[in-house]
Amino acid sequence: MVPIADRILFEDNHLLVVNKLPSEIVQGDKTGDVALIDEVKQYLKLKYNKAGNVFAGLVHRIDRPVSGAVIFAKTSKALTRMTVMMKDRELQKSYLAIVRGKPTKTNDRLEHFLIKNESKNKSFVVDAERSGAKKAILDYVVIGHSVSYTLLEITLHTGRHHQIRAQLSAIGMPILGDLKYGDKRSLPDASISLHALRLHFVHPVTDNEITIVAPPSKESQQWQVFEKTISESYFL
Repeated sequence: MVPIADRILFEDNHLLVVNKLPSEIVQGDKTGDVALIDEVKQYLKLKYNKAGNVFAGLVHRIDRPVSGAVIFAKTSKALTRMTVMMKDRELQKSYLAIVRGKPTKTNDRLEHFLIKNESKNKSFVVDAERSGAKKAILDYVVIGHSVSYTLLEITLHTGRHHQIRAQLSAIGMPILGDLKYGDKRSLPDASISLHALRLHFVHPVTDNEITIVAPPSKESQQWQVFEKTISESYFL
């Protein structure tokens, strides 16, 4: 596993942004696997030679099979302000996704209504009139193609449970490796080809505009296929 110190995308006195690995868990669960938040606390403890408990507040989550940028607050003040920004949709997020097939449009806006099934931990597209249904909106742009797959950049306009996974599946373009939402085969590391690429927000303390871009894992074969396209589009 890549050391956490090598995956820091941004750090100051208030915030820490980490590039989460595919299949890494953000918070502890019944599996007992090491969680990213615990790695962050250990990193802070060692780097700053802190005694006792170390504060690291989780600003937002991404699903275990998803990789990419995750924000942690190093102070309670920063956490409180970032939580408000999240609630007010002031944190802009974009993702990369590798999907099967080719969309009919090079860019489009998807609007669906979703409902979450708690027991299955899955969201379903339903009619707008369905009780409890919530509107989900995203934009996608085609970034590249291979023989069988398409690379999309996705911008979220709402923050629904499994929104990207459910919406892309609904239009016949399941994310590579996402068996839960209709893909054919799993990936070797149990991840899916969805990556939290970019975060843009106003810093909660300094008021500076912050843009953070996270590269996908070079160890994952599916991202290697589009490595040149991604590098030229986002990292030159």
